[in-house]
Amino acid sequence: MLYLILAIILSIIITFYRLIKGPSVPDRLAAMNSIGVMFLMILVLLSYYFERKIYINVALVYGVSIFMNVLIMVKYLQKPEKGGSSD
Repeated sequence: MLYLILAIILSIIITFYRLIKGPSVPDRLAAMNSIGVMFLMILVLLSYYFERKIYINVALVYGVSIFMNVLIMVKYLQKPEKGGSSD
């Protein structure tokens, strides 16, 4: 169990590098989403390890917030530029 958590933490570190050095904004957005999902996996594993059902509830709320964050960021990135051409 702890090996899984350590592997996920290693994946978070590698993905964090992509978040910082991502060549484009969509790459950074995908990395941010991936890090959130990995934290979600850690919460679920900790829930199983400590036998606490409340952690599952926290993971569900966190998962919904990750999803909403991605929707908001995508909507923000799709806004047309102000003062652009009227073609």
